[in-house]
Amino acid sequence: MHDGAPMNSGHMDHWADGVVNVLLVLAPDPELDPEAAERLARRLRAEIAELDVESVRPAPGGTAPDGAKGTDAVTLGAIVVALSASGGVFTALIDTVRDWLGRSSARHCVSVTIDGDTIELDRASAAERRDLIDAYIRRHTGSQRD
Repeated sequence: MHDGAPMNSGHMDHWADGVVNVLLVLAPDPELDPEAAERLARRLRAEIAELDVESVRPAPGGTAPDGAKGTDAVTLGAIVVALSASGGVFTALIDTVRDWLGRSSARHCVSVTIDGDTIELDRASAAERRDLIDAYIRRHTGSQRD
């Protein structure tokens, strides 16, 4: 797991209007074929859609590099999740992504970005993942996890 972005000092500012957009980008295991990667992205979107989120939609324009033809696995795995500031939905979203990664034996990675602050979730040890996720959630909700 990696947290490459600086801490956001105004962590609650993006919740001011009651909704925040979270960008999730799934980088599937490079060993997967494109069809399997697409199924994987759909399963993750379906699990997230079951949460109490405002919306789950493909990221506009995806993340394909300039000049790329067609839709690649990275583009398919880029989604925007709109969350309400109430009810602990952000924590539930992070827990869902973490649990989804933990159920797979493959080398997938999901990056989560809010206001330019990104955390990459992968198959780190449970303790490493918990510590980094807890710090990330505190930055964006101002609260401790139980």
